[in-house]
Amino acid sequence: MLKMERKTFCMRLCTVLFFTNCVSGNYPKAQNVSWLSINFKTLLMWDSKPFNYSYTVEYSVVGQIREWNQHCIRTMETECDLSNVLTDLKATYSADVFSEPLHRVNSDLTEFPHTSSEGFTPYQDTLIGRPEFKIEVSKDKRKITLYVEDPPVALFNEQNKLKTMRDVFADELQYKVTFGKATSTGKKTKMSASSEIELDRRDIDPGVSYCFNVQAYIPSRSTDKQLGELSQTQCSPGANKSFFEEFGIGVIAGFLLLVITIIVVAIVVTVVCCQRTRKANTSGKEGVPLRSV
Repeated sequence: MLKMERKTFCMRLCTVLFFTNCVSGNYPKAQNVSWLSINFKTLLMWDSKPFNYSYTVEYSVVGQIREWNQHCIRTMETECDLSNVLTDLKATYSADVFSEPLHRVNSDLTEFPHTSSEGFTPYQDTLIGRPEFKIEVSKDKRKITLYVEDPPVALFNEQNKLKTMRDVFADELQYKVTFGKATSTGKKTKMSASSEIELDRRDIDPGVSYCFNVQAYIPSRSTDKQLGELSQTQCSPGANKSFFEEFGIGVIAGFLLLVITIIVVAIVVTVVCCQRTRKANTSGKEGVPLRSV
């Protein structure tokens, strides 16, 4: 009976101590708080995954009153989507991640431990994703046109439709084209302020297949953030080539030499085999005695 009472007392004591620890605010600070933004889809991210506590995010334009995002209050996640609330794209924002008690758990702390982010300016800092484009070759093979699709962004216009990079950056949005002959490692570049990019005889050789990569370019940004992601490589079709152009004189000559060599070897083997057979027949006849008359 005494052992049972001691066990119960210990369990109650442990429970009290655990609860006291929870409400006393011994919550680890968030680590590695950083921004991840692609095409204005902007996440605030941090470490580590909580167990007996939660996180709350506060954000604001630098120097202004801080606000909460309703989806990031006492959350167990380690990221917060702030895309829809960073509405002034040219403003610089900062954020704090607070370590707080779980939902519906009280604490005697008046201020919770927190970690601050670096400043983030959407217009200057969001990464521009890879663009899609189509290739069109003129009938006379003298001109190639690239039709670039301005990447969509995680922002909506007044008609509740997604905006594009062109809507946000207007004339500041340019495209850098890197291209070269499909059969060569040499590369050229061309800048264009338009989403419709033409390459003519000054840029290409008529009828030759070229491979292209396209990426957005914002000249007003800092050097390390001017270029967006590189597109996937696409190649234009070349003109129909003759048999000799397709394979080359060297390859064809080598093939003919191989065929001639095989024929010569076959002839030599055939002649040798015939001679051996003839000799065998002759020696056989010499060993047979003449019939008596």
